[in-house]
Amino acid sequence: MIIKDLHDSTGRVVSLHEVGADNWRGVADIAPLDSQRDHAPALAARYLLLSTLEDTWHSFAICADDTVVGHVMWAVDEDGSHWVGGLLIDATEQGKGLARATMLTLLPWLSALPGHFATRLSYDTDNVAAARLYTSLGFTPTGAQEEDEVVVELTGNAPLSQAG
Repeated sequence: MIIKDLHDSTGRVVSLHEVGADNWRGVADIAPLDSQRDHAPALAARYLLLSTLEDTWHSFAICADDTVVGHVMWAVDEDGSHWVGGLLIDATEQGKGLARATMLTLLPWLSALPGHFATRLSYDTDNVAAARLYTSLGFTPTGAQEEDEVVVELTGNAPLSQAG
């Protein structure tokens, strides 16, 4: 479990847990808002399959207190950079600061891994909420694209803002 004593807007403690026998069903059933389907799969189950069937991604359940509210995954790229992907907050839980708290919990953990020099992620340029979140956390465009998505990075141990 990764915990940084951050809370969502309802006061629940946000933590990241390995996906296992006790929580995989809750994670698999995480579904975004219908309006987000252009940017995300219908269910987090797709991300769990990537983590399970391929050697690249590692999944975490996002929990608010004891409730599974989302999914996030991370990987190490060929160049040694760390990547964040599959950040999905359940439709019923959105608007409570969970994505920000997740990133503020995950990013310091990633930056403490051996050999860390950058954290990267990509998002659809039409995804205004993602752009706002990642820019506010200090991510900057690399100039690269991953399929139709802009690639952004946070280098070294860049300071993270908790303000939103």
